[in-house]
Amino acid sequence: MKRLISASIFTVLATLPVTSFAADSYRWLHVTIETPWIIFLILLPMVLIPAVLMAILYWKFAGQTPEAEKKKESIQPSPESIERKSESTDV
Repeated sequence: MKRLISASIFTVLATLPVTSFAADSYRWLHVTIETPWIIFLILLPMVLIPAVLMAILYWKFAGQTPEAEKKKESIQPSPESIERKSESTDV
């Protein structure tokens, strides 16, 4: 039954003149003088959001030194450092 339904749907979709609608598609494409501005306003956040995020992250981590990272690690040891310490004590 499923094969019959899928075959009939395929046949109906294959016989529809879908390609004939492509010649008429420009009728719905309204290009005006405002179209470049709309494209610009859509693309502007796509470029600026990653750049602003990168600047914020760079500014946040720019003042940190390797000593600051070592202090953070000594306060809250990572699981890797705990494993290394346990391996060194086992020997």
